[in-house]
Amino acid sequence: QVQLVESGGGLVQAGGSLRLSCAASLILFSTYGMGWFRQAPGKEREIVAAISWNGGSTYYTEDVKGRFTISRDNAKKTVDLRMNSLKPEDTAVYYCAATRDLYGASRSTYNYWGQGTQVTVSS
Repeated sequence: QVQLVESGGGLVQAGGSLRLSCAASLILFSTYGMGWFRQAPGKEREIVAAISWNGGSTYYTEDVKGRFTISRDNAKKTVDLRMNSLKPEDTAVYYCAATRDLYGASRSTYNYWGQGTQVTVSS
């Protein structure tokens, strides 16, 4: 059974930082593309960042470029999202996801999802 477990969410003031981590039980983790998505109340789930199977390619949605960094450790089967200069509009539930494709920036590409972790940024 595939499990993706997110951690690291919480409440932070605007301008602060958080580091989200996702631990995966995928047997062939190193062959999966990984992504972080977020969903704010009343909004669609949107991609935040994605990273290819070997970490060689990354994608960021325009809103987070220069502030967020996605990384992965294939030996530990983890993918992290470092979030700096957080804004109130970053408030959402953040989800980790895995795709059998080697890399994916589209929500429909992803096969497995975590339960999500809440990130709240106060002004």
